[in-house]
Amino acid sequence: MLASSNSVVNRLVLSLLALPSFIFLGYLITGFPYPPTPPIIHSSLSSLPQSCSSWSVYPEDYYEGGAYVTLPYGRVRYWLLGPEEGSKVVLIHGLSIPSIVWKEVAPVLASRGYRVLLFDLYGRGYSDAPKVTYDVSLHTSQLALLMQHIKWYSAHIVGVSMGGGVATTFAVHFPHLVSGKVALVASAGIIESTDISRTAKLMSSPLIQTMSSLPPFRHYMRRLANASNFSEEGPIDPIQEIVRLQSAHLPYYNAAVASSLRDGPIRGLEYAFKGLANSTNQVLLIHGTADRTVPYKYASKIQTLVPQAELVTIEGGGHDITITHASEVNDALLRFLSSSGKSSAGPQLVLV
Repeated sequence: MLASSNSVVNRLVLSLLALPSFIFLGYLITGFPYPPTPPIIHSSLSSLPQSCSSWSVYPEDYYEGGAYVTLPYGRVRYWLLGPEEGSKVVLIHGLSIPSIVWKEVAPVLASRGYRVLLFDLYGRGYSDAPKVTYDVSLHTSQLALLMQHIKWYSAHIVGVSMGGGVATTFAVHFPHLVSGKVALVASAGIIESTDISRTAKLMSSPLIQTMSSLPPFRHYMRRLANASNFSEEGPIDPIQEIVRLQSAHLPYYNAAVASSLRDGPIRGLEYAFKGLANSTNQVLLIHGTADRTVPYKYASKIQTLVPQAELVTIEGGGHDITITHASEVNDALLRFLSSSGKSSAGPQLVLV
């Protein structure tokens, strides 16, 4: 009798112990998620006071024909250069430097009769920074919506660095918006993890990004940037300066760059390059032999994935060839954009 009573008690105790687990499991199965909320949108360079040196280094009207459009993930700054009837060309910048990186290229294309669209990617320059994952779809859909806004039904696409990965994937995701030519300058997209520095990996980690977003760190970065403005002698490099100013003053710039590095069009795009190879687009690759950010070997790797691509090699060119070797880049782009029909694939050596 006593044993039977103990058995009943034990079963009751076990049932009571298991009850919370069943309740929790039932909640997981039947629980309804919270309603979706719009993403947090962080401000761009346009929010900084006029006293900030960003307005002199990279002003809002750096190019003519500037305007804003509000898209689902915030305001986007864009510029239209050149004659309205000109052949349309889109220029896409890279990971950390906004459209100022095209300062030696865009005006030249416009002066040669091309209608040029430049824009700042989300999280850079004068475009807002949504608190989302900065994957390739975010960037390609941004361009597709922007082209819809300005009523461009197709255009030639040119991208530099990470912008090359964006351009490649855009041509695969939105083939009807590409006029038939894709040019990739020092293109990322298939970088291997071993070629990404340990510092970049560390700084892009979620833990470091959380720490760097704290107010004391943000305050320190702003003070450091302001102090540097007064301590430096000689001319300021606008490219390096705009990166520093964005990092110091824009609350989500570092996180956007870090997310692009982890989740964006920097690596893993072999499928996109293969898709580009299966398209009817003409493809031009321009790459410098001294590029330490995206080593020159990746130009050959991309050409293997896209056999029809023509490769223009710039001897001694680093990663910033749109600025340091703008003449060679412009010559290659103008020849490519003006050519008709299929060009024969194969490397072309440019000695500088």
